[in-house]
Amino acid sequence: MDLDPDDVFRDDEDDPENDSYQDKQSSKELVVFLVDASPKMFSVTCPGEDQENTSHFHVAVNCIAQAIKVQIINRPYDEIAICFFNTREKKNLQDLSGVYVFNVPEREHLDSLTARFIKEFDHIEESFSKVIGSEYGIVPGSRDNSLYNALWVAQALLRKGSAKTADKRILLLTNEDDPFGSIKGVTKLDMTRTTLQRAKDAQDLGISIELLPLSRPNEEFNVSLFYADLIGVEGDELAQFIPLAGERFEDLNKQLRKRMFKKRRVRRITFMIAGGLSIELNTYALIRPTVPGKVTWLDSVTNLPLKAERSLICADTGALVQEPPKRFQNYKNEDIKFSIEELSEIKRVSTGNLRLLGFKPLSCLKDYHNLKPPAFVFPSDEEVMGSTCVFIALHRSMIRLKRFAVAFYGSSSRPQLVGLIAQEEIIEGGGQIEPPGMHMIYLPYSDDIRPIEELHAEPSGVLSAATDDQIQKAAALVKRVDLKDFSICQFSNPALQSHYAALQALALDEDEMPEIVDETLPDEEGMSRPGIAKALEEFKVSVFGENYDEEAENATRGKANNATKKRKSAAEEKCAYYDWAKLADDGKLKDLTVTELKCYLTANNLTVAGKKEALISRILTHMGK
Repeated sequence: MDLDPDDVFRDDEDDPENDSYQDKQSSKELVVFLVDASPKMFSVTCPGEDQENTSHFHVAVNCIAQAIKVQIINRPYDEIAICFFNTREKKNLQDLSGVYVFNVPEREHLDSLTARFIKEFDHIEESFSKVIGSEYGIVPGSRDNSLYNALWVAQALLRKGSAKTADKRILLLTNEDDPFGSIKGVTKLDMTRTTLQRAKDAQDLGISIELLPLSRPNEEFNVSLFYADLIGVEGDELAQFIPLAGERFEDLNKQLRKRMFKKRRVRRITFMIAGGLSIELNTYALIRPTVPGKVTWLDSVTNLPLKAERSLICADTGALVQEPPKRFQNYKNEDIKFSIEELSEIKRVSTGNLRLLGFKPLSCLKDYHNLKPPAFVFPSDEEVMGSTCVFIALHRSMIRLKRFAVAFYGSSSRPQLVGLIAQEEIIEGGGQIEPPGMHMIYLPYSDDIRPIEELHAEPSGVLSAATDDQIQKAAALVKRVDLKDFSICQFSNPALQSHYAALQALALDEDEMPEIVDETLPDEEGMSRPGIAKALEEFKVSVFGENYDEEAENATRGKANNATKKRKSAAEEKCAYYDWAKLADDGKLKDLTVTELKCYLTANNLTVAGKKEALISRILTHMGK
């Protein structure tokens, strides 16, 4: 079943006519990673994921590498730059010493991510000492201030775009809490003042500076020595900064591969009410399924996207057909030709507008009438002035009279009845929890609602009602395995994670796919805890008894399954002698015996219990008669 035939939840980011595509520049992030490359970042070690000591520089580079691999899936339109400071070599547009901007050909210093950029950054540690090098940029007797130069380079890179249309950030990774600790006297005061002023100038331009500190072994990073003034942290925020920074660093290193969708309007529709009165509405998707992206064909050698082109060739002459193809319908020995536009117009049933048909009590609306995720509608005065006033009047009346609106809506080829349910605004704690508006739910056709078929169990398979002791044991088991504060956001979709991992391996020419942990699998370690194991055993004893042999039961069940397969095979052979569709159309099913009717039911895995009339009814229902 197509969950979204009208493309209500379609990702319109690649549609040039869509507003979100035109405004995607306003939702992007421009990020510059500033990584300290001083010798202290290489000499100081800390336990890594494999419990082996590793340098802070390795931790910082690995964190950035993981972040950009995820970012190219999460937010492909964002732009980043990676700068190392306290370096031997220099590479930046300002030609400032001690700052090296890492980049690859065919890419600006601050630009969208590319596969080549990610691949080469993955191997930056192997060539760092030879190509870039490390040295202390702030030493006594020198006026060089590499931190000042790094902030200047980062600010220059972030001049791209406006602060009103893009979120600009500088992420600083270092393990040096006092960069001017070795400097004394007036020189230290002057360097501190100019560096803080450079940071303030960047913040005045709408650039936020975030610090990701790396604590040294047996010594915590002291933010108050210098960086508290640089990032503007004081008071209670200063005490909570290190724990929060640790969580931020952990999130950056272990975030999930998932697409990020901005809040945006899906489409604008015209709501035709009555007597020529129409208003404009905007529709929004409150919830949408996450699916893999569209298929992109790649060249097997270069791994570059392919552009598909189609040409029509005349079967008689072999020439290319330049004119648009036409369709034809044979009518009275004559071919009636139609163009594609004419066929589209013939098939058009709906204009795409929302037309009000009437109102019904809310009690007439059932839960199962909602076929797929609804859309949220809200008025807009951009095209039709006064739409908000009319919508508010209609909204208030529907709430007061407890009615919902029935309307005709849909695409040109798939019209559908929808229900508009008014929702009141909900405010708690001075904040809006639910906005006012209407939910547009998609009502089913009559064929979409199927009567529930009554199933009759075999006499030998009827189970007795549960006893009070069994109910208590089941309740105790459920209480033991109950997940506290459960949320679907706690578990990632393993299919999507595997898909994104395959894309990453393909784009980066990796020999092995990244390991994906399926968090939906049962927690065997948790289920083996003494409390849960005891509750599970008590429940099994209460249901099956103390002498229950699971292996013997499985063997018996296997024999029963084999007997069932034999009965079904024999029933299929007998069933093949009859033309059941013709018997049903002629009304001759009642002339067959109960045994013959049960052959059809057994062959199609249907229940065979009941009187002859029930068997015939079950057969007709299965055949769709």
